[in-house]
Amino acid sequence: MADEQIPGIDPTVAPSGEGCVECLAGEGPGWWLHLRRCAACGHIGCCDSSPSQHGTRHARAAGHPFLASFEPGESWLWNIETEQYYEGPELAGPPCHPAAQPTPGPQGRVPADWRQHLH
Repeated sequence: MADEQIPGIDPTVAPSGEGCVECLAGEGPGWWLHLRRCAACGHIGCCDSSPSQHGTRHARAAGHPFLASFEPGESWLWNIETEQYYEGPELAGPPCHPAAQPTPGPQGRVPADWRQHLH
């Protein structure tokens, strides 16, 4: 399945940035635990453990079923409709947020009690 074209995945689209689009724009608390990348359009959103869960919200609103990890060392795809992991094509780079960016992030916006805000 890794070499086949999978509907809902566009391997040519670059990520929208280095962090969650909505968090960086001030929507919600403004920080995340981990980042997720929309495999259809490149939108970077925060994971479902993060306070705002922007990644899955985007995927559902846009009708884009596949999210990819945007974390260093991770290369999985998750289908929000089937709730299954998939192997798929390598997505356009960069494959993850900058290694210097802390997790959780972004630096300077994560509260000291961040663990209490996770889902």
